[in-house]
Amino acid sequence: TLVSLLLPAAAATMYKQWIPNTNFETGSNWDKGRVPCASDVVHFEKNKVVSVFVRSPHALTDMYLPLNGELVLASGAGFIAFDGSWDPGCDSGATVRFADVEHHAWFDPTLWQAVSPGRELEPGGRIFSVDEERVPCHYDDVIFQPETSFRVNVDSSRRVIHLRSISLMGQELSSPEAWASYLRGPSAPLQFHGNSTLQVTGTSCPDKSGCACGNTPDGHRICTALLGTSGRQCPVPACWSPLQPLGHCCRVCGATISLDFTPDFDLQKYRDRLVQALLSQPKYAGVRMAISKVHKARTFLGVIPRSSTPLIQIVLIDDEVGAQTGTAAEQMAADIMEDIAQHGEALGISSGKMEVATGSTFSGQAGSHALSRITVEMVLGLLFGLLLLGGILFLYRKANLR
Repeated sequence: TLVSLLLPAAAATMYKQWIPNTNFETGSNWDKGRVPCASDVVHFEKNKVVSVFVRSPHALTDMYLPLNGELVLASGAGFIAFDGSWDPGCDSGATVRFADVEHHAWFDPTLWQAVSPGRELEPGGRIFSVDEERVPCHYDDVIFQPETSFRVNVDSSRRVIHLRSISLMGQELSSPEAWASYLRGPSAPLQFHGNSTLQVTGTSCPDKSGCACGNTPDGHRICTALLGTSGRQCPVPACWSPLQPLGHCCRVCGATISLDFTPDFDLQKYRDRLVQALLSQPKYAGVRMAISKVHKARTFLGVIPRSSTPLIQIVLIDDEVGAQTGTAAEQMAADIMEDIAQHGEALGISSGKMEVATGSTFSGQAGSHALSRITVEMVLGLLFGLLLLGGILFLYRKANLR
């Protein structure tokens, strides 16, 4: 059923799997777009650092190796000199060069894919992540596929990138000690390069209300990887006043909901509730949802930075077009707000704010529920402004009387 397909995406543990590899048998790793054959000369750039996994035996005419690198041979793999006999499909005798893999960046969301706890690809589509959360977060498990080699640039705005665990070559490293031991080995410097260091903590998110991803300091790297390097730009949204979700690179049509919560709030249970009660309904078949804890900067009177406050962000987008763009997402958001009005206290939700942007509306503000606290803030702000204005007028009149 639809519900059973969606539930794995709400699992507490998130696995992110690295997509590229530097395997010898991967055709895209070679400048000719194919694996070298017997009459070819293999050329690794002399000054390029690389780790290459070799799965099978290969006959080659010649091979030039880098000054710093490794060939990781699977059982039965290796290289032999070509004896000049006829090899079907291999009569080119070309020089085949290993491609440059230095540009593969940790903070490129297109190079990661979410996998379920069973390490299968997540079922497509309905639950998605904002761009900052497509890259491994603080409490995520990272997987480099077994029998693959890789090289990844971990340049970051942070000195240390924290993760729960890292699996590579079929081995899970889930403690700081195991990871430190691996870093002392010969392969780590060939696989990871850049100005930051990966740190395995072995700890899961300790808060049932969820944990923020932690990639905001590198948000600019994530968006540059998505858009800047290829010269692409964000698509022009087909709605009025498109929304800018926190942690997302481009504006969207649809709806966002910001929830303030109490210590009773449970993010996973609430996500399951939304999936089962709303997202699984046939009328919302074209709606996609992202839900996570984020940190939003708070300001005093909309100007002075005050603090950063955690909130739960729900992003809803749909596949409607034209004037109907975002309308299904808007309707589901309205249903969520109605549910909050009825059951918010029991769910640990103290207030909610909804914003919408559709192809048929000019207003990005749709409504809110449980707004007593927000209303108080607005009243206090207004009173402060009136007091300030009154003080200025009093001082002005006093100066004139003198």
